[in-house]
Amino acid sequence: MKPLMLVPLAALMSVCLAGEQKVQIGIKKRAETCPIKSKKGDTLHMHYTGKLEDGSEFDSSIPRGDPFVFTLGSGQVIKGWDKGLLGMCEGEKRKLVIPPDLGYGDRGIGDKIPGGATLIFEVELIKIARKEEL
Repeated sequence: MKPLMLVPLAALMSVCLAGEQKVQIGIKKRAETCPIKSKKGDTLHMHYTGKLEDGSEFDSSIPRGDPFVFTLGSGQVIKGWDKGLLGMCEGEKRKLVIPPDLGYGDRGIGDKIPGGATLIFEVELIKIARKEEL
């Protein structure tokens, strides 16, 4: 007979609440200065490399030479990016581990990202463009 394993209630809550999956964020390089932090509505210029858990690369902006540009929090990117890039400084580098529900879910995308894939991104914020507040 196997011994009974006790699991803290908080651990069960994070597993049981499917809508509560979170992006794991690791800071790889902090910015030297940070006059503004990214927030919803900002236009971000990012370099990124995306990989699957097995290490296979599925996309990168670096070989193209041009940063990827999008508006944070507007639904132009996967939910894991909209959440994982908040509060970032120009020049900062992060590693994001994005669960399937905040990535491409069960459907995947194209032939490089299978359904149910956890996505790992290394990102660098090159520039924040913020519209003047009224």
